[in-house]
Amino acid sequence: MKAVAVLPGKPNSVHLREVPVPKLTDQPHPHVCRIPEGRAVLVKVLQVGVDATDREINEALYGNAPPGGEHLIIGHECFGQVLEVGEKVTEVKPGDYVSCTVRRPGGSLFDRIGRNDITSEEVYYERGINLCHGFLTEFFVDDAEYLVTVPKGLKHLGVLAEPASVCAKAIEQAFLAQQRLQVWEPRRAFVMGSGQIGLLATMMLKLRRMEVHTLATTPGPHRKSEIVEAYGATYVSTRQISITELARRVGKPDLIFEATGHPEVCFRSMEVLAHNGALIWTSITGGHQEVSLDAAKINLEWVLGNKLLVASVNGNRRHFELGLQALSQGELTYPGVTQRILTHPVSGLDRYKEMMRLLEEKEALKVLVNV
Repeated sequence: MKAVAVLPGKPNSVHLREVPVPKLTDQPHPHVCRIPEGRAVLVKVLQVGVDATDREINEALYGNAPPGGEHLIIGHECFGQVLEVGEKVTEVKPGDYVSCTVRRPGGSLFDRIGRNDITSEEVYYERGINLCHGFLTEFFVDDAEYLVTVPKGLKHLGVLAEPASVCAKAIEQAFLAQQRLQVWEPRRAFVMGSGQIGLLATMMLKLRRMEVHTLATTPGPHRKSEIVEAYGATYVSTRQISITELARRVGKPDLIFEATGHPEVCFRSMEVLAHNGALIWTSITGGHQEVSLDAAKINLEWVLGNKLLVASVNGNRRHFELGLQALSQGELTYPGVTQRILTHPVSGLDRYKEMMRLLEEKEALKVLVNV
């Protein structure tokens, strides 16, 4: 069968290759965790979302092949259909639509209790990212433990299950951490960035009945600003108004969701957060950049203001379920809006060069491969 892979450590090595068709009895990643007998599920891949992570892996910024191999099959945002299940699988059945979690457990205490998304080990295992093959292929086998059912009525958004899980987890983590205040009712939020994560975060925060301002560079109107406004939020171009000026006009935000991948934005956000507020970092900032800040002022305001920084990455099965619930509620509340995020479909794995080209284009909000 076909698969799209890279040679980790070698820039721009993305290629199409033939790999064996998996069987239900296969152990796809025995170096990580063996599938218990009778618990395997064979899935036909229907769609795979690709993003900056896949581009950066192809640029050899990070990522490693599974032990003993030289290539890594990329793709970590999966939507597929169950073809066959082991005799001990009760959670899914043939014909079900599913997504699949990304992180696999290591050996830490958190991994052993099912919280592999917050492993305390330096080495982590993620399908399509590090030490485990991903989903940009025709079929895969995995443990039923890591499959999440996508309702039939939501299959048109199933490929967004993974990014939705990232947003759902990050927001939940902020609210859990703020239980330290005993009472926390945030009313105003700034979302930094209008990519897929920023837009999904905008939707989820609006579902919590918050006043949301989504900030990005390019002035509207355009598709991103239209999606933001269709969610009932306010789109703000940072070319027209800075985050500092926006905070002066509308008030400091109780919550900031950072999703730009830009290091200066990450740290500038610290300057405008309200007392008792929470700043969420979800993006990965690659490369090298120095940022000049008044560190003493930030330190003073954060200590005296009881402010919180939460960093969040990846999600476990429960977060995928929370993300799908939010997508479902969003579809009922804002019909047809979220589907507008899926802007650039690519037909077939053999068009992987087109897939990579689109990832370089700023206009490509969401690139997905119809396998």
